[in-house]
Amino acid sequence: MENRQLGASGLHVPVLSFGTATFGGQGDFFKAWGNTQLADAKKLVNLCLDAGVNFFDTANVYSHGVSEEILGLALEGLRNRVLISTKATFTMGDGPNDFGSSRFHLITSVEASLRRLKTDYIDIFHLHGFDANTPVEETLRTLDDLITAGKIRYIACSNFSGWHLMKSLSASERYGWAKYVAHQAYYSLLDREFEWELMPLGIDQKVSTIVWSPLASGQLGGKYRRGQPIPQDNRRAQGGSHGPETDYERLYKIVDALDEVAEETGKTVAQVAINWLLQRPTIANIIIGARNEEQLKQNLDAVGWNLTVDQVKKLDAASDRDPIYPYWHQRQNLKLNPLPKFY
Repeated sequence: MENRQLGASGLHVPVLSFGTATFGGQGDFFKAWGNTQLADAKKLVNLCLDAGVNFFDTANVYSHGVSEEILGLALEGLRNRVLISTKATFTMGDGPNDFGSSRFHLITSVEASLRRLKTDYIDIFHLHGFDANTPVEETLRTLDDLITAGKIRYIACSNFSGWHLMKSLSASERYGWAKYVAHQAYYSLLDREFEWELMPLGIDQKVSTIVWSPLASGQLGGKYRRGQPIPQDNRRAQGGSHGPETDYERLYKIVDALDEVAEETGKTVAQVAINWLLQRPTIANIIIGARNEEQLKQNLDAVGWNLTVDQVKKLDAASDRDPIYPYWHQRQNLKLNPLPKFY
């Protein structure tokens, strides 16, 4: 298993991590993702460790804490072998302080996550989203204090805009506080908007990317085919997906290219889609999920080999789209605004 350095930190992480949003199955949204209980969770954890994947990602809102609880039990006796990532910011109750990135909510959230995970520290703690109501100085000072207290070791963000991340990095630098070392972001062949601003920012500021939903809620998993009915046995059809409505003609064009490359490589469509991400700048880690052992084994085989440059270019061409303003305007003069070096 390849390991990569996480941003400007000294921490190295495997290129794959296991996402545990499928653990618990509480509520309609997360039930659509999966309903993995403890016995099966332990089997999936052991499969990951056998493959060199010792990085596990969760969040307090996943099944309202149940995902963290199951993960904590599944990792009993293994804590010194693994990295744990969890998150806070989203709503965890009905009270006025049960959401956000205030000092009150973050300290409460970290303490609760530590109890559920049965651990003394969290390796990577993410803000799950940007809180525009709380000053970034309050948020970042709190996170820095939690690092000093030994309760978290590194901080990261998720689903930030470019200015959200840059403002936060600036405040951390100004006051000498810990900086975000990674941005957990939505990115795939189907959804490449990440490349327009967040990727160049990550390159410039040495912020790594941890990718969530690399298969675009299963749409790049090989079941969506031109001329065939849209599958109804996945989380997108069952109300557990993210993102805008799908442009199916564009999706099928991408899948056609994936099929060609899959045939050339002897890999599955999903494995090719994940491996493409590993060739992109700033990518340190990709979160893979699985409802069962077979899905996990398939996803684990997405590493240990690389697409050729020609294959990457073929997939790039099939998935290319016109950027929105101001990025289309900036691309009119690439001498001033060069694109990330993809090849």
